[in-house]
Amino acid sequence: MSINFGSKRIVVGARYGLRDWLGQRVTAALMALFTLLVLAQVIFSKGPIGYDRWAGIFSSQWMKALTFTVIVALLYHVWIGMRDIWMDYIKPVSLRLVLHVFTIVWLLACAGWGIQVLWRL
Repeated sequence: MSINFGSKRIVVGARYGLRDWLGQRVTAALMALFTLLVLAQVIFSKGPIGYDRWAGIFSSQWMKALTFTVIVALLYHVWIGMRDIWMDYIKPVSLRLVLHVFTIVWLLACAGWGIQVLWRL
């Protein structure tokens, strides 16, 4: 005689747990530090803040590389969050797949646009 306590739990996406939690924290910290760096450059710059000042902040190669790194971190951060939302709240698998694909395409388009803007300066 076997006694069954409760229902069987279906675990979906459990393998993502710690890695994604840590990934979101690390990317959030990187984005916060980047924001403080840009804010410090704006606050301590002399003269009016216009296009020339913003273009000057992002014109050096190290700043472009750092900004590109932050763009990649932002994309990863958003992907983790959106994927978790779709997995938690969208039950039909076909709709969830469509939303995952749409999210990936949207994030890649945003990355392309961000890189185009960054290297056009």
